Amino acid sequence: MNQTIIQRVAMLSVHTCPLAMLGGKKTGGMNVYVRDFSRELGRQGIQVDVFTRSQDDCQPMVKHDLGFGGRVIHIPAGPEKPIPVAAISQYLDEFVTGTLAFAEKEGIHYDLIHSHYWLSGLVAEKLREAWGVPIVHMFHTLGHMKNRIAQDDSERAPAERIQGEKHVIKIADRLIAATPAEEAQLNWLYGADMRKVRVVSPGVDLERFTPIPKKIAKKEIGIPLNDKNIIFAGRIEPLKGIDTLLRAMALIQKRHPEAVRGVCVAIIGGDPWADTPDAEMARLQELRQELGITDLVTFLGAKDQEILPNYYAAAEMVVMPSHYESFGMVALEAMAMGTPVIASEVGGLAFLVRDDENGFHVPSRDPEALAERIYCLLTDEECRDRMGRQARYHALQYDWEIIVQRMLRVYEEVVEEKVPSAPKPTAHEQF
Repeated sequence: MNQTIIQRVAMLSVHTCPLAMLGGKKTGGMNVYVRDFSRELGRQGIQVDVFTRSQDDCQPMVKHDLGFGGRVIHIPAGPEKPIPVAAISQYLDEFVTGTLAFAEKEGIHYDLIHSHYWLSGLVAEKLREAWGVPIVHMFHTLGHMKNRIAQDDSERAPAERIQGEKHVIKIADRLIAATPAEEAQLNWLYGADMRKVRVVSPGVDLERFTPIPKKIAKKEIGIPLNDKNIIFAGRIEPLKGIDTLLRAMALIQKRHPEAVRGVCVAIIGGDPWADTPDAEMARLQELRQELGITDLVTFLGAKDQEILPNYYAAAEMVVMPSHYESFGMVALEAMAMGTPVIASEVGGLAFLVRDDENGFHVPSRDPEALAERIYCLLTDEECRDRMGRQARYHALQYDWEIIVQRMLRVYEEVVEEKVPSAPKPTAHEQF
């Protein structure tokens, strides 16, 4: 383990807890990032406190679920229950007060603040005023990019978010972009000072996500051994493009019915059994019915990440038909399992997936192109195996240990900048 000037980090994930079940309305790649990144920091000897808004008054305030040196601290701010992300901004001052009180009570000094998502960036600014330490910020998704692919007003980021992002870009000491694409977006959409931007990709837990024999994985999750499986995993929202996947499967069923015998498309995420399912879940279930693919597509709901590796391993492919992804953690996890990925050529997925090497690229919102690639992987076992091997090999460079070392160099750079240099000696002091 390398020596570092960083001893303790305050990690901010205001709107969502890194320990939350994945696939919910507000839980996804960012939760995985904050959790696994914090765990690896702990393994490398850095103390990490992750501050998040309390959403359950039955939860203990402090949880030690991040391994050695890591804690998740639930700060009461507003009602202690899930509330819309748009409503959280009115409780940020309360969150700041609670965080400052916790640190003062424990007598803690942090070397820097690492904030995630724009709401956390606004909190970080107030904490910096009190603590005098630098801010490293990561957005994970950008409101302007969301607006560029929005189909209607309900999918657009509110003006408050755009203004918040612009402010955080201005006040942060360092901005972390997940890919060169995001670096460019910060430049031309927000006019960011590019001297503050560093590209450091997310990582993957190569111990949790490691190849498992298909038979063992299928047995573990109760899938018939002879069935073939196609997986989507993520939040159930329009920008994920799940409707494109459903339309692609309907095309394959119509043109090549023999190819989909014994095939199951599993949609992991959301709550398909809710008394009042959200609008996108209801729309997708209705579309499945209209397309006549109810026997082909099943909605499995959100899954704990401990069981996700088995779903990836049991699958012939993972499909990510997103309209926008800042990175694409699900794709990286699947690749680490040795499972090829078919993904839209957007955002981080354009960098992560290498076409015809570890998976396939398809245009966004193109069921025809997606159907063609799914059919290819379903029917060509040699191609699947080759891409699966390449996918695992490619994922090795994203080991969290490597990623955290890169981030620590950014941490050290910004902390050293903020340490005041020693005053020059006067003429009298030189003698």
